[in-house]
Amino acid sequence: MSESSEPPAAKAGARGGQFSDLGPRIGSAAALIATAVVALYVGGDAFALFWLLAGFAVSWEWQSIVGGKMALARFALGGASLAGATAFAAHGGGPAALASLVFFSAILAILAGPGRRLWAPAGLLYAGSLIVSTNVLRHSSDYGALSIAWLFAVVWGTDVMAYFGGRLIGGPKLWPRVSPGKTWSGTLVGVASGALAGVGVVYLSRWSAAATLPLFFVGIVAAALAQAGDLFESWIKRRFGVKDSSRLIPGHGGVMDRVDGFIFASAFAAMLGGLRGQESLAAGIFIW
Repeated sequence: MSESSEPPAAKAGARGGQFSDLGPRIGSAAALIATAVVALYVGGDAFALFWLLAGFAVSWEWQSIVGGKMALARFALGGASLAGATAFAAHGGGPAALASLVFFSAILAILAGPGRRLWAPAGLLYAGSLIVSTNVLRHSSDYGALSIAWLFAVVWGTDVMAYFGGRLIGGPKLWPRVSPGKTWSGTLVGVASGALAGVGVVYLSRWSAAATLPLFFVGIVAAALAQAGDLFESWIKRRFGVKDSSRLIPGHGGVMDRVDGFIFASAFAAMLGGLRGQESLAAGIFIW
């Protein structure tokens, strides 16, 4: 093919090289980050609504991916369950929110029919864990806002630096059958960078009594789980032969493609906070 007949997209890809997708990614990411930060700052109903909408999108994408019977009814019922879980979790009712999700998951299993009785309810629990963990952490009166800001720093720092680290360093693939583009170098750079970014946010806040070293190691675990969440979502898509969870976000695919790591990291943070026995869930992350 001569140069004059080469498609414009191919030319752009050749010129852009390994960073040819960076423009759309930056634009979409900037809009999402700005919305998430504003919701965190405003708090209250705005924060709960932001994560409820994210949960709706994740639930819809999951049910669309796995297929099965009565997908629309499953999404509608799951949406009602997510709304109820949000109402509970936003006011500190984490156990009630989880109980509600488990109850409705059983109904989704019945509706989905053979072959999807595990997959359909798993999607509701997946989306619900995002809503419950973010809201119960934010509800903490002392470190609520800081816990979400810390999660933003850890997960976004991991995601960004894994992208650049993998493309600049390269090397062996982490799990090529599931995620062909993810490398060991990018993953390790991303995990370390995310943990450091989390420590940096806490330090700049001047609000936490957290010891730096324990918080760094907590950040390492959260960042590693964020990468595991990304792999999990890639595995789900490959399992059902889907490239993107949807096309809701230009340059990024679907909402699941953006919050997969955050779901794992926020669930870990909420569980850790609950196990530590501090004054609140969020305090359990920072007080050592």
